[in-house]
Amino acid sequence: MERLSQKHDPNLLIGFGTSDDAGVYRLTDDIAIVTTVDFITPPVDDPFLYGQIAAANAIGDVYAMGGRPVTCLNLAGFPVKKLGLDILHKIVAGALDKITEADAVLAGGHTVEDDEPKFGLAVTGTVHPDKIWANSGPRPGDMLILTKPLGTGVLFNANLKGRVTEKAMAECTKVASWLNKKPAGIMADFDIHAVTDITGFGLAGHALEMAEASKATLEIDLDSLPVLPEALDMYKNGVTTGMNRSNQLMVEAKTGFEKEPPSWHKEILYDPQTSGGLLIAVPENAGKNLLEAFKENGLSWFSKIGKVSPLKDSAYLIFK
Repeated sequence: MERLSQKHDPNLLIGFGTSDDAGVYRLTDDIAIVTTVDFITPPVDDPFLYGQIAAANAIGDVYAMGGRPVTCLNLAGFPVKKLGLDILHKIVAGALDKITEADAVLAGGHTVEDDEPKFGLAVTGTVHPDKIWANSGPRPGDMLILTKPLGTGVLFNANLKGRVTEKAMAECTKVASWLNKKPAGIMADFDIHAVTDITGFGLAGHALEMAEASKATLEIDLDSLPVLPEALDMYKNGVTTGMNRSNQLMVEAKTGFEKEPPSWHKEILYDPQTSGGLLIAVPENAGKNLLEAFKENGLSWFSKIGKVSPLKDSAYLIFK
């Protein structure tokens, strides 16, 4: 495939070259804009909750860059004649609830007729040009921290088949609709080297993007990964998602395992997250203090999951 290219603009601080979470464009010496877009099909039947999850998913890209969300635009593909405007109104209301929680504003949007609902946001935020969190900054010795548990992909899929308990599904939707606002605010006081948010490519896919962008190896402890209740059970019982296999193929040539886990256990690495957590690379000492700060501020989902090492051959990811 021919590589895309465009004219060089020194004010484009982050473009599509490193597969980062959002683009960043410098306006002045003190202000850069963070720009991103994301939309999803319904992971749940409740339209208000769908809007909340879709909004949290899109806004998360701005937090992953160290930015503050400012304005949002709705993007909707919707079968108006089939579902009616009342359902669309509830979806937008759910999104607006999260936009307001993020201290941003809804400025408008665009809707087209579609056979299947699709909804998301184009989000613009701001960040100081010297305080951007890119995915390309991990350094050997850094600690790796993940702020949300894995497993939303398989749980949403299994729920369509009626195989998830009500309690487990409630925890899943709580995680997916939760903004990364609070951890990002705490992280602003620390020396953060790199951040990415874990979404459709799964932990392995987004970790690989971080490792390749920095030419380093990310060593991740499988037993330390936070996982949503019943997610591993679903994989063990043969449930999967439409993305797992492609996510695995994307990373497997550059991935190594020090110990071979059961095949169903590996699947959690490729699970496509909706509004997933932040993967953070931070110096070891600062990381210990960051973990303590998360704890003191009532955050409970975070986990230390590994470390960054010098690149080892072609193994950008090593799971232990």
